[in-house]
Amino acid sequence: MVNAWHRFIDNVPLRRFAVLALLIWVLYLMRGMLSTILLTFIFTYIVVHWVRFVQRWIPRLPSLLVVLATYVVLIAAVYFAVTKYLPLLINEIIKMVNSVLKFYQSQDGSWLIKQLNHYISASTVTAQVKHGINLAFSTLTSLTKMAVTFFMSFILSFFYTVELKQMYSFSRLFLTSDLFSWLFEDIYFFGKKFVNTFGVVLEAQFFIALCNTALTMICLMFMHMPQILALALMVFIFSLVPVAGVIISLIPLSMVGYSVGGIRDVIYIIIMIIAIHALESYVLNPKFMSSRTELPIFYTFVVLLVSEKLFGTWGLIVGVPIFTFLLDIMGIKPIGNKKATEKQNE
Repeated sequence: MVNAWHRFIDNVPLRRFAVLALLIWVLYLMRGMLSTILLTFIFTYIVVHWVRFVQRWIPRLPSLLVVLATYVVLIAAVYFAVTKYLPLLINEIIKMVNSVLKFYQSQDGSWLIKQLNHYISASTVTAQVKHGINLAFSTLTSLTKMAVTFFMSFILSFFYTVELKQMYSFSRLFLTSDLFSWLFEDIYFFGKKFVNTFGVVLEAQFFIALCNTALTMICLMFMHMPQILALALMVFIFSLVPVAGVIISLIPLSMVGYSVGGIRDVIYIIIMIIAIHALESYVLNPKFMSSRTELPIFYTFVVLLVSEKLFGTWGLIVGVPIFTFLLDIMGIKPIGNKKATEKQNE
């Protein structure tokens, strides 16, 4: 029994396969917390690399000071957005509701309601109203859960980055364990490789967000929208969420468009968002992902389609990293080994 255990530990490929299966099983058990885990990882990754970037230019600047300044700026930006732009958004929603009520109370609205009642039965209308109410409650619940998830991920990433050196030193202690050092070494091995692949995808999504913001701002300038810089910042932040971010930005943009040009500008904005959404999904996402991961566009496109079907919106974020991670683990395409691949092709 003891000899079999030692043979298992010495057999590195088999051991790592077992550890990988264990990690997948643990993540499956924690699938209800995956959003919090992924968002915490993303926030932490961005802030850590931002700290390293700043210290590259100012080496003597303490990392603690950079982290504190970064989170203070982020909190101030969120506070500014909530206090200044959220009331404007609420006012625009109230205006839209009031305009709809006035239309129904007008002569044209009354005629429209009579025509609808003539062709649609009361039971159908009641069912649609109930469905709309249920959808509104589910949307409100989802938004509340999303806000709590963002808040918890934000706090967890802050505690991690504010004690970055202590976290690194303490985590290294697991590798010195007498009994399970092999387990933590394998977890570190897989974690390091996944961080590398995930970082590549985050870089690609950053460039995609820049393209989305530039295209959106050009269209909004032609439509003579007010506060272009504030709208640009909002669109950029939403665009950091793959594919879904462009759709989410439709709501506040439609409110602004309605206040400026009425329903006509809302239709223009919807057409613009559909076009940019198609461009991101079928052109920018595969192109940037393939250039950053050094994968053919066809493979990248297929991975994005399959992962979106399997995991939803999160699949667009983790699909390419998981695929590249598996290629690296199987020895098919090591991460960051472009020069070696070119020499083999020669």
